[in-house]
Amino acid sequence: MKNSEFTQAEMAMIEQEFASLLDAYAHTSHRQHVERIEKAFRFANKAHYGVRRLSGEPYIMHPLAVAKIVVSEIGLGSTSISAALLHDVVEDTDYTIEDIDNLFGAKIAQIVDGLTKISGGVFGDKASEQAENFRKLLLTMSDDIRVVLIKIADRLHNMRTLTAQPKEKQYKIAGETQYIYAPLAYRLGLGSIKSELENLAFKYEHPDTYEELTQRIADDQLTRMENFEKFAAPIREKLKALGFEFDLTARVKTPYSIWRKMNTKFVTYEEIYDLLAVRIVFTPKQNVLSERDQCWMIYSAITEIYRPHPGRIRDWISTPKANGYEALHVTVMGQNGEWVEIQIRTRRMHELAEQGLAAHWRYKSGETEETELDKWLRDIKEVLSSDSPDAMAFLDTFKLNLFAKEVFVFTPSGEIQTLPQGATVLDLAYQLHSELGEHCIGAKVNHSLKSIDYILHAGDQIEILTAGQQTPKEEWLNYVITAKAQSMLNTYFRKQERQQEKTGERRLNDALISLQIPEEQYDSATQRLLGYYHLTKRAELFRQIGLDAIKLDNLKDIIQPKQSLWSRLRPWKQGDQPAAVSEQPAGGKDEVVMDTRKDKQKHNIIITDEILKDVILEDCCRPIPGDEAIAFKDTTGKMHVHYMNCPVAERLKSSYGKSIYSVTWDTHRLSLYKEKLEIVGIDQFGLLIEMLRVITENFNINVNELHITANNGVFSARIILYVYDKAELYELIESLRKMHNIQSVQRVFT
Repeated sequence: MKNSEFTQAEMAMIEQEFASLLDAYAHTSHRQHVERIEKAFRFANKAHYGVRRLSGEPYIMHPLAVAKIVVSEIGLGSTSISAALLHDVVEDTDYTIEDIDNLFGAKIAQIVDGLTKISGGVFGDKASEQAENFRKLLLTMSDDIRVVLIKIADRLHNMRTLTAQPKEKQYKIAGETQYIYAPLAYRLGLGSIKSELENLAFKYEHPDTYEELTQRIADDQLTRMENFEKFAAPIREKLKALGFEFDLTARVKTPYSIWRKMNTKFVTYEEIYDLLAVRIVFTPKQNVLSERDQCWMIYSAITEIYRPHPGRIRDWISTPKANGYEALHVTVMGQNGEWVEIQIRTRRMHELAEQGLAAHWRYKSGETEETELDKWLRDIKEVLSSDSPDAMAFLDTFKLNLFAKEVFVFTPSGEIQTLPQGATVLDLAYQLHSELGEHCIGAKVNHSLKSIDYILHAGDQIEILTAGQQTPKEEWLNYVITAKAQSMLNTYFRKQERQQEKTGERRLNDALISLQIPEEQYDSATQRLLGYYHLTKRAELFRQIGLDAIKLDNLKDIIQPKQSLWSRLRPWKQGDQPAAVSEQPAGGKDEVVMDTRKDKQKHNIIITDEILKDVILEDCCRPIPGDEAIAFKDTTGKMHVHYMNCPVAERLKSSYGKSIYSVTWDTHRLSLYKEKLEIVGIDQFGLLIEMLRVITENFNINVNELHITANNGVFSARIILYVYDKAELYELIESLRKMHNIQSVQRVFT
């Protein structure tokens, strides 16, 4: 929104927000460079004057809010604050990077330039171009991480103010946030920002479920806090007696984390036992014991009061997470017979958990030992520096490694190596050195011989075995999950392909020379070969020739076929090519025209019985009428409908926001849909018959398949049946859940 004068009240609001920013900065330990921040604010305020956001507020409120997040929630200093204030100036006004450089110096200009290059988001209308920009941005990360940290702050404020955006933009931004920004915040150690980004994305993707869970959490608040105070009282008393200065607080799961657990663990809201967690943040005593020993001292004090769960102790102090997180977690049995997780941290550990990399480097203060974060940044630079033509494929791989849980393994010398859960011997070989990876034939794991695809387990001691004649095979890509290993393998295979292409091109040229084909006809000859072998790319043709998959014995017959009488009357001329087959134009008879109820701005389609046959209900998640769903319009006009939380839908929302539509169902139970249910319960004679009676007689639902197993008194069943819509399916699920000895009934989406 452009050019409307600000009122006196709005200008006062802007100045008040700037004063709040300076106040937050004054309470940090950074050297105070207020004049630099003041100069950046005045410049940005003038540049954005008269411009408003979609919400109607002055645009400068956004850079101010981003700067406030940068200082208060990430802990950065004046350079970052100034860059945050200026981050939209180059993109949205007539000022250039050179102007920023002249006025504020090279460092701030460099950061603003990095932020400007990815201003459209990690994914924009030109998805691969945006991904490539993001790739280049990450390449500079080990030199100046502040670009990424400010971008995360920018995304956080955009998510906090997403209500003003149209629905399709909300889907795109929320999907993009869930896809890359939340995992990246996690990997950079910004725990609370990661949780808020996830929760806000969930709010806009599943608004009804979000409101329902938010209300349930609020309804339980009073009882929950009463239980917390009762649980915390003896711990407070014990820690005070030991002379600790500490904060003991309650931490409630977010609606997103509750919903995710309900869906991954197949439990109801009532069955989530760790809804409430307790956090102890203490100031270590000086000149007594180490931080680690004092954490264990508090652990001992707590376990004298409450019984610990033996399988739920997490020591992130001895071996911090790869994102720098340090804490001691223990789950104990409370007074009400409920398990309660307690997190024990020093104030330094707490700041690392909340502010991530900014705090990491602040506390490092000259230490030379390389931390897991340093190793990760070094690996990122190595991966990103490699030859990677497919930026989107790279980004997918990179994203998978952002959120992966870690396993810790040991080399023969006792050095700890951290890898994502599910990593293999081959992943470790490439992590140690690319040469080890390329020549790896297996490993000795705990002194036993294992293959290259062996999945590593925590505590394994691993010696990589190599052979000089071993080289990578295409199937190795199925044996690795880390970005580094995949990148190294792809680089190797691309080098091999280029060599094969050069060999093939040389062989073809030699063959054409031997046939005395004029050089000006080489291109036409190559086109005839492509058509003969049904190939579209010259590089692939050359590669097939280089691999001897295509022989050139019959080259003359292909490029100089025997001519019919008609063709002799009309001789072949260089450059002649068959006419291309025209494609069905958009709007042709194959295009599905959706009912948008005269309101294209809302990007909503209403799926009726009449057009159900024309939309594609995707097999990856099998949405049915009534489901929360989105539709993706492809280039031919076809609508592909996905369940809202389908992984494919997440990718589509983040990559193709303008082609995404929300879905409203307007069907009348005319079609049946195949669905799967998983049922677990206590095995009892006659229970299966009773289940089938409920399904077939009470609901008149047809069962297509039934698989059931029983072991040690517990049975599990998978039933495939036909239903009209979500309402009928979930009514059946509730009826089955109420049956005696049925423990859980879950819909299976894949």
